[in-house]
Amino acid sequence: MVADLLRSDAISSQEELAERLAAQGHAVTQATISRDLEQIGAVKVRRAGRLSYALPDQVRDSGVPRLEFVLHQWVSSIDTAMNLVVIRTPPGSAHLIGVAVDQSEIPGKVGTVCGDDTIFVACRTVADAEDLAAKFRGSASLG
Repeated sequence: MVADLLRSDAISSQEELAERLAAQGHAVTQATISRDLEQIGAVKVRRAGRLSYALPDQVRDSGVPRLEFVLHQWVSSIDTAMNLVVIRTPPGSAHLIGVAVDQSEIPGKVGTVCGDDTIFVACRTVADAEDLAAKFRGSASLG
């Protein structure tokens, strides 16, 4: 049902999604909605000047791979600290990128840790981290 709502309307917040589900007779919590959005891979995108959730196939339909798309949309800075790639985002956006990184086949990546506005991508070596940071910078819209 969540996917159907996201496909049919531009929903910009979890609260709005909860209201739409409640109107259809489904009582849900914010935690449930957050988990559901993550499980279906929903990301926030800019459409017609407005932020709203989109499903992975809607993002892929744009011709841009999902990871590249979220890096371009949401990253404010990328740095390295030894074997870590440190990605900064607007508040509340780190998990969008973290999920896309986790779901991507990235050589040298060991795992990720996401906070509210920061993602740490652990790499096997310092060189792997530097290479990954350079690749991410090429996809991000920094500046």
